[in-house]
Amino acid sequence: PSSVWRHLTSLFDAYRNVSEEDLWDNLEYFLSKVIPAAEKNGIRMAIHPDDPPWPIFGLPRVITSQDNIRRFLSLYDSPANSVTLCSGSLGANPSNDIVAMIHEFHDRIPFTHIRNVKVFENGDFIETSHRTQDGTVDIEGVVQAYHENGYTGYTRPDHGRHIWGEECRPGYGLYDRALGIMYLWGLWDAYKRSAAAPSQLKEAVQ
Repeated sequence: PSSVWRHLTSLFDAYRNVSEEDLWDNLEYFLSKVIPAAEKNGIRMAIHPDDPPWPIFGLPRVITSQDNIRRFLSLYDSPANSVTLCSGSLGANPSNDIVAMIHEFHDRIPFTHIRNVKVFENGDFIETSHRTQDGTVDIEGVVQAYHENGYTGYTRPDHGRHIWGEECRPGYGLYDRALGIMYLWGLWDAYKRSAAAPSQLKEAVQ
């Protein structure tokens, strides 16, 4: 409807002169006011990456890469200032190394979204199943990185496709998310058993 478009246009106009550095300054101010209260109350704030991780509609975005996440965490160096690492959002840019991010930021990730996307040669992307081979994100490596770092935070399979005739909210198919979480559990169990194998072999030899 024309009224909706007029409203969107007015919003874009209001932010037209906001630069990337303005966003960083605003974010730092926000953190300086909110994180002390979060620390006091035992709350961990966890920012979600921009999705997709690049400017859109002419507006800048800042939580888009490993370097920018590092900068964000340094704005207020506290466990209460953390990241919801979303492999799907960040994975829309193939240059983002999600596994490297997990190894670097694992102690500042209280909540993770693990989902897959398939990026095409022209930069377009679609959501796909959680299976590594169905997309561009190294889901196997992502789960392994969490396992290697002893991750104990919250995990969700996040988005899901519409399959088997399910009627649901767009992007949140229950059946596909159920398949996804079982795939993630299967990877986790495999890495857990693999890590225990050397000690088990040693015990068997003895």
